[in-house]
Amino acid sequence: MLVSVAGAGRRHLSEAAADGATAGDAAAIAHVHLSVGDVATARAFYVDALGFETTASMPGSALFVSAGGYHHHMAMNVWNSRGAGPRMPALGLGRVELALPDADGLGALTERLRDHGVAVRDDGRAVTFVDPWNNELRAALA
Repeated sequence: MLVSVAGAGRRHLSEAAADGATAGDAAAIAHVHLSVGDVATARAFYVDALGFETTASMPGSALFVSAGGYHHHMAMNVWNSRGAGPRMPALGLGRVELALPDADGLGALTERLRDHGVAVRDDGRAVTFVDPWNNELRAALA
């Protein structure tokens, strides 16, 4: 699974990503870190509902998750956000994009999210949803 992030503001790209990026591109990155209100809720969403595997955790402080055995594609922590609720729309993170390898995986993800009570917008090409802190995620075929 490829994880990328689309930002409303300035992007931080690796040199390789910057070489191939145009102004409208989402930046393909190895991983993204999110500030969350609590780790238990992050685990319930990102591991149980979304289907990532836990690769490391710091109980009550941080969670690191991946797909396919990578050290971590995403991390969530409470270091500057303990107890935070849903964020208001603002400059910064626009969307996290998840690239799945096949239609079966996208269908299974959509079903798993719905089974966990996550509202999903499905336009036939991608599914879009938000995490408990109003971070938008979009899953589509790679």
